Parts: sequence; C-alpha cells; structure tokens
Amino acid sequence: MAAIITDQLRILNAKNFVNSVRDSNNSFYSFIGLPNPYDYDSNWNVTPPAPKDNGNEENDYWDTIIAVKKISNDDVRHVVRKTIWTRENVYDMYRNDISRTNVTNSSSSSSIFASNFYVVNEDYRVYICLSNGTDPEHPNGRPSLDQPTFTDLEPKAAGLSGDGYVWKYLYTIKPSEIIKFDSTNYIPVPDNWETNTNTAEVRDHAESSGQLKTITIKNRGVGLGTANVIYTNVPIKGDGTGAEASIVIGNDSKIDRIIVTNGGSGYTYGIVDYISGGLPVNTIDPSFEVIIPPKGGHGADVYNELGAFNVMVFSAIENDLENPDFILENQISRVGIVQNPTVYNSTDILTLDKGSSISAIKLTGVGFNDVSFDEDSVIEQTVGLGKTAMGRVVSYNKSTGVLKYWNDRYTHGVGYGGTISYTPKYSLDRYEFTNTPTGAGSIDIRGNDGDILLQLDTAFSGSTLQINNRTYNLGQSFVNGLANPEVQKYSGNIVYVDNRPPITRSQNQKELIKVILQF
Repeated sequence: MAAIITDQLRILNAKNFVNSVRDSNNSFYSFIGLPNPYDYDSNWNVTPPAPKDNGNEENDYWDTIIAVKKISNDDVRHVVRKTIWTRENVYDMYRNDISRTNVTNSSSSSSIFASNFYVVNEDYRVYICLSNGTDPEHPNGRPSLDQPTFTDLEPKAAGLSGDGYVWKYLYTIKPSEIIKFDSTNYIPVPDNWETNTNTAEVRDHAESSGQLKTITIKNRGVGLGTANVIYTNVPIKGDGTGAEASIVIGNDSKIDRIIVTNGGSGYTYGIVDYISGGLPVNTIDPSFEVIIPPKGGHGADVYNELGAFNVMVFSAIENDLENPDFILENQISRVGIVQNPTVYNSTDILTLDKGSSISAIKLTGVGFNDVSFDEDSVIEQTVGLGKTAMGRVVSYNKSTGVLKYWNDRYTHGVGYGGTISYTPKYSLDRYEFTNTPTGAGSIDIRGNDGDILLQLDTAFSGSTLQINNRTYNLGQSFVNGLANPEVQKYSGNIVYVDNRPPITRSQNQKELIKVILQF
C-alpha cells in the first residue's frame, strides 16, 4: 500500500509542540551535562558519537545532567530555512504543484518547501517570489538583479532592471527575534501569525482564497494577428469566478506578456480562454500556465505557505552568581531538552527557573580553602563497614568549601552503553554520601586518589553562606553538610539530545543554545 506523511501533518506537529511548551500544565527545560566525555569515548573531542534512543541511554543521560533551565513561552518559535537574497541568484517561484515528478524550474527541488521560493533581505524583511522571469526563452527563470526592499502590500517588481521578478512582502523579523532565533540556516516566523497585531495588515490584505496573481507564458504562439495590440478582459476559466487578464501582442505577432488584471476568487485550477478574449487562432497557438495561490491567498497563513515544520528552542546559559547551578571551569559536552521533570523526591512538576541536577557537599578541615580537586577526579567516603560512597568532581569552590559531584554509572564500573568495565578502583555497589556514617564509617572525604583528606561539614545547613561580609548563594539547600539535587533523576521525558565537542565553561562567557527540532 502506497502512503505518505504530508507536509501538513509536519506543520501541525510543529504547532502542537509550540503549544505544548506554552501549556501551563507543562514544563520544558534545556539541560547541559556530561562534564567528562572521554571516559565514554576517547574520540569525543573530534567525533562525538551519535546519541542513541532507548530507555537505557535515557537513564545514562540523566546520570550526567548537571543543570536545567526552564524554557519560557518566548524561547520557542517556528522557523523556516534561511535563503538570503543575493544578486544574480536564480530563485524559484511559488507553485502549488511541485512534486517528485514535477520539480521546481530553478533548483530542481521535488518539494516547494525545499526550494528557494522566498528570501530574506539585508534588513531582515521576508518576501515570497511570485514570478522569477520564467518564459519560453528562460524556462528555468532568470537571475534576480533587484533586491526587494519595499513593504507595500501589493506584489510588485523590486526595481527597474526588468529582471522579471515579482515579490510579495510578508513580514519583518524583529531585532529581539534576530538575537534569539536567527541562525546560519534558519530564520524565525512571527509568533501567533493568525492573531499577531504586527502582522495584521499583511494578513488582512491577503487575497481571498483562490485569487489569481501569476500566469506564465509557456509558448508565445505564431502569427497572432496585428502586432502591438493589447487584448483586455481575457477570461480565466476554471472552478473559480471573475479572473481576467490582459494579453500584449509584440511587434512579431507573438505573445509578449500576460498580466492578471482581476484575480477573481475560488480557483483551484484555471485556463486562459484567449479565444473568447478575441485572439486570432493561427498556425501555432499560444499556451499559458495559471499559478494557483495557497489557501487563503499569499500572506494569509505563513506557516503553511513557507512550510514551518521546524521549531527552534532558545536557551541562554549564563554565569549567575546568585544561582550557581551552571558550574564553571569544567566541561560540558551534551545539551538537550526534557519535558516535565519533577522536583527532587517528589511527583510535582518542576517549575524553578533553574535547577541543579547534581549533589553537593560542604567541606571543612585544615586547608579546605587552599586545596584543589581535579575536575572529574573521584572522591570517596567510607559510609560503613565495607561500604564506600563515590562520586566524581564537577566543581569545587575554595571560598565556600562546596564541592559538586556527579555519580554516574561509569563511576561504578559500568561503561558507556551498559557494558561492565570494572576495575578495583570502582565499586559496583552504589552508596550515597552521608553525614551519619555507621560501623566503621567516617565523615572524612578523600579525593584525588587519596591525596586530599577533608571532612564533611555536618554543622552547616542552609542555602547561603556569609564570608567576610559577603553573602554567597550556594544554589542548593544544605542539611548538615549535604545538598540533594533540585531535580529528580529519571523523571519526565528527554525529547532531544545533542552530543557535541566539549566546551570548558568560564566566568566571562555564556552559551547560547539554539536547538532545531524538525517535524
């Protein structure tokens, strides 16, 4: 059985995702993670492995998440491919009949949405091409010589070169949207097109459904009577009504051009009835092609007109001293999106603007503000007879004595993908750090292969710390020296994962994450 998933379903899925992000019952978060990818793959820096999609991998992703940031309503937009107007490029023109058996005349694309039928100019104005100069002498269109810059609502040529192009202005990308959603390959589409007051003028001026704008000449004919004559009120027959054109005969008694003078309405197909229009019939008759506009007319629904089945999610990871969930100095090599994670040790959906997904320890002892823990090195605590808690250092603040650590499966001898890679250094059993050790346990914390020995500060509780008249916000709430994550591991649904070459985070930088979701 032959079947197809249509572009309309893809556009609908993109709309549903945007609406889902904005649904008050949902919480979507971007995340960063995997501070040391080399334990997973020694070639990660050159060729990060492609993420895998199964339950085991999702658990591993959770093990390595460092922090999450909430995606707001203004952080998600429909986007379309970016085609920058460039002088002398040949662009496609809008057609509603492009397929694998009827490709576009310029780029030979089998889908109109894969073709270059719209452009963005240097002022971030977006135009759709209604005519690219196609005629019998230029069946594949002509080079575009005039950059469209106008904001008039009626389609027209962009300049005086006579390049044959007719453009329709659609919208201007706002500066705030350029910062968030402009990228090398994509541009944003205005939000809520159907109700957006900034696009109301274009939307309200859209032609009625089936109103014709463009007719191309396929054959100019021969011997069409008297030269240099204009035939007016030539009817366009079809399933619509009212469309008419003017046909200009050149000095060689051939068709010079055809101009739509009344677009009519309701056309899903059309034929130029030049005989009823008065043109004489001779040896070779002319032929034309009537171009049918999108539903509602050009500008009525740009999501459908431009093929907005891609969505961009924006997230800015900044170094916030007031909420230091996003660690510094160490690396990140994975970003992603998770839907509806829950609060730690709860079923309540997380609503914090930012949240830590790793645990933390408040350390004390001789020289705690002088020592340095190597990032990704192992820390240990004997929590009972024959029981050792382990973790790997994500960051250590010498001023506060706060050490953040991750406790992934690799730390306990399970390699990437679930294989066993046990060595004597690791413990296959997983124990949590504790402020109440039992048996032969201790509050001592050892790190850097035992080179560092400090103690758990069991006297400290709270989320802030006063040092030399300065208040440090620790980002997590400590109880007797230990802080749990703010996010419950393995909760919600991870809907996007991107493995990338490691980035070392520092105080003077921020990461702008732009995720493209293709539906």
